[in-house]
Amino acid sequence: MSALTSYFDRAFYPELTDNWDDQFFRRAIEAKLTPDSIVLDLGAGAGIVAEMNFRGKVARVCGVDLDPRVCDNPHLDEGLIADGGSIPYDDDTFDVIFADNVMEHIADPAAIYGEVWRTLKPGGIFLFKTPNKTHYMPTIARITPHSFHEFVNNLRGRKEIDTFPTLYRTNTASSIQYWAQRTGFVDCRVRRIEGRPEYLRINSLLYAFGILYERIVNCARLLEPFRILIIAEMKKPQG
Repeated sequence: MSALTSYFDRAFYPELTDNWDDQFFRRAIEAKLTPDSIVLDLGAGAGIVAEMNFRGKVARVCGVDLDPRVCDNPHLDEGLIADGGSIPYDDDTFDVIFADNVMEHIADPAAIYGEVWRTLKPGGIFLFKTPNKTHYMPTIARITPHSFHEFVNNLRGRKEIDTFPTLYRTNTASSIQYWAQRTGFVDCRVRRIEGRPEYLRINSLLYAFGILYERIVNCARLLEPFRILIIAEMKKPQG
């Protein structure tokens, strides 16, 4: 990291640290948990995000992922190799289901939303964090090859094995509202947030552009559709 990038960090984002978005999401999840909660981490993977570790804070944490490393995920009481469109748990099992940077990768939103609905208890909560399709970073991602994504993430310290193809099929406020309503969820809330431009911190000039963009899109509610981070929350009705 250059001296100029470090200066920008201190000058513009003194309150933010690495993984600030996951810390924000963690607080949203924690607000829905109780010590008796049974929780599913949808797309749990290898457990590389420390902020998504709720083991020991709730009754049970399960996880599913196609990545075989899910079986050894230290954040889980049980990790199963499975697709999110066919969750291997009974109906009405979970109090909370969450997905961290997963929804941008799914090919079949109907299957995912349907399985989340099926396995949530009545009154259960589904939360997810995902990039906003109308932000410039997902726009760039859609027009560049996967090898470029691996290259950029490698510069940011993320291994190629943890970089997955993106599809963005439920990554706008309107599409989330659509799938939530179609599935039967209620109280669907979508927050769009622009914070420190993480992807651009690899270069101080790019970072300066990202800071300017962040200040612009945060200055008016009208520009909310162009913020990077989506945190969605919805509820399965009581009955």
